[in-house]
Amino acid sequence: MSVLLLSVTGAWLRAAVLGGFQRSAALGGTIPKSHDGSVNILLMGLDSRRDNQGHDLPRAMLGELHAGSSSDVGGYNTNTLILLHVPADGSAATAVSVPRDDWVDIPNLGWHKIKEAYGRAKAAQEAALVKAGKGPAGDALEAAGREAGRASAIAAVQTLLNVPIDHFAEVNLAGFYDVAMALGGVTVCLNQPVQDDYSGADFPAGVQTLDGSKALAFVRQRHGLPGGDLDRTRRQQAFLAAVQRKLSDDGVLSDVGKLSGLVDALKRDVVVDDSFDVLSLISKAGSLKAGRIQFHTLPVESFATRDGEDVNLVDPAKMQAAMKQYFSGAKAAGGGGAKTAHQASAPRTSSAPRTTSAAVAAPPSGPDTTTEKGIACVN
Repeated sequence: MSVLLLSVTGAWLRAAVLGGFQRSAALGGTIPKSHDGSVNILLMGLDSRRDNQGHDLPRAMLGELHAGSSSDVGGYNTNTLILLHVPADGSAATAVSVPRDDWVDIPNLGWHKIKEAYGRAKAAQEAALVKAGKGPAGDALEAAGREAGRASAIAAVQTLLNVPIDHFAEVNLAGFYDVAMALGGVTVCLNQPVQDDYSGADFPAGVQTLDGSKALAFVRQRHGLPGGDLDRTRRQQAFLAAVQRKLSDDGVLSDVGKLSGLVDALKRDVVVDDSFDVLSLISKAGSLKAGRIQFHTLPVESFATRDGEDVNLVDPAKMQAAMKQYFSGAKAAGGGGAKTAHQASAPRTSSAPRTTSAAVAAPPSGPDTTTEKGIACVN
């Protein structure tokens, strides 16, 4: 009976997942792919107050999310950029965050914050199509612009890090809310209590379970945090760790009802490349738990002002060297709580401020991370 149930569940899940995701051709054939059996997946989180068709999110939802309206904030910045590396041998997966304010040379756009690659390319494509006078309009114009934005964001990350990108997944602002709700809340831990009117964050210190609106406030807060945007990056990592724990530990993958709700949320809020077998990644949740996930944030050299905006100055050569360490160090870190080579050897200096790592199951303690009940506590 259990074998039959698993078979039926698997067939339903494959049909539900593969048949319903919004697909994109933005990855294209020019981005290098992995050839060793491993998989690199770029996760992009949009700060837009619009859904995946470019329509405004419901006003009631925006109010609950403390997110403002699409007419005055949001744009199409990729405020989350995380590259997930899943090794072919099943050893530890690695997730590397690219700080959104890194000042980089974006292909075909020039020097800007890396988060702006998507929105600038989208606007340029739409302007060119409108000027030509024979292009799409309405929803079709929005779709064409978004494809250009996705392609630009992918190219910006690949050029900066010089690593293959096999797949991508783009999630809109409501995605954090919907995923948390579908999972019945996600559990996180904070070092200190926080209160921030901008994001709506109002949390005590310690371990706590967040519903949809609180989860979004958690990942969006940057005001009042000692590391600002870099601490927000760690919040995003902690959210992903919480989702991974929920999938692995709470029986979500074997509960058709919970899984159906999660799949429905992903269909609403996520766009993936046209060759991404999402079910294959979901099926690896157990092995991801066994191998743990090592989280890293790429180093920042210093902070400066460019074109009137605060930016992170980075050294691409150092970032590419760090990527090699992160990805090659994943296997060594998978067997236990040992630190990766980067953690063990790289001192915390002014040239690489607050670059820490945290594993899902047993994260190392340090100046930015503590552990309570097996959960990494963040600022």
